[in-house]
Amino acid sequence: MRVSAFAKLNLTLEVLGRREDGYHEVRTVIQAIDLADELEISAGPTLRVECNDPSLNGKGNLVWQAAQALAQHCGRPPRAHIHIKKGIPVGMGLGGGSSDAAAALLGLNRLWGLGLPLSELSRLAATLGSDVPYFLRGGAALAQGRGELVEPLPSLPDTAVTLICPRTTLEGKTARLYAELTPAHYGDGGATRRLVENLTAGRDVADSLHNVFEAVAFRMFPMLEDLYGLVERVTGRRPHLSGAGPALFCLPSGEEEYFRLARALQPCQAEAYFVRTLSRPQQD
Repeated sequence: MRVSAFAKLNLTLEVLGRREDGYHEVRTVIQAIDLADELEISAGPTLRVECNDPSLNGKGNLVWQAAQALAQHCGRPPRAHIHIKKGIPVGMGLGGGSSDAAAALLGLNRLWGLGLPLSELSRLAATLGSDVPYFLRGGAALAQGRGELVEPLPSLPDTAVTLICPRTTLEGKTARLYAELTPAHYGDGGATRRLVENLTAGRDVADSLHNVFEAVAFRMFPMLEDLYGLVERVTGRRPHLSGAGPALFCLPSGEEEYFRLARALQPCQAEAYFVRTLSRPQQD
């Protein structure tokens, strides 16, 4: 069977503080986009996870961990062959690894005939990573706690987005970005509340976008300052960071804007993608 694993954007991302368990308390609105990885899942004598990017093969892939966790949860051997065809750039803040893990849980739940409800899969997904529970449903959602507490929201209407992805990222990026935050960067969730209100009322959200990591990302990704400047010169507006970056996005966008940015980025170590928001959950 084939299962699509869609990317996401963070329309807001606020950090409220550091928790006693070492995680950070976050408020974020997440929106799915139609950029996707594809998982081919079939029966096999043992567990095997392969990818068209060989560096993502095997036990280090979150898909492997998802399959092992689901099999252990149900008391069965993890027998499956999973092949991942990457379409989402790796390490960009677009959630590709978490989305792949969620797609694996959904696909294996069907392949193995387990019949587990989404609520049970969500509890298991939360042990794999903060974003994984969101990707079981997709669409738009408010995520709280460390990101694992997910409430569905009305999705953006079908909206064009231009993504700008540098060709390099950082090892241990997310942890390093969080380590750069100080109490001065912490918020009260107000930016997220405003965006939720606008989204629920069907109002434009372009002026409500917010990401706390934009305050520290330039120190960690030296190329971002030039990319921000280039996008501003070409489009007349500032792009936004998704997740811990370094992917940037312009929302809303259009084909003409995308082509202008793609041409302008040709001398740079970055690539543009023209995508659209997904206005309904990715899985039934």
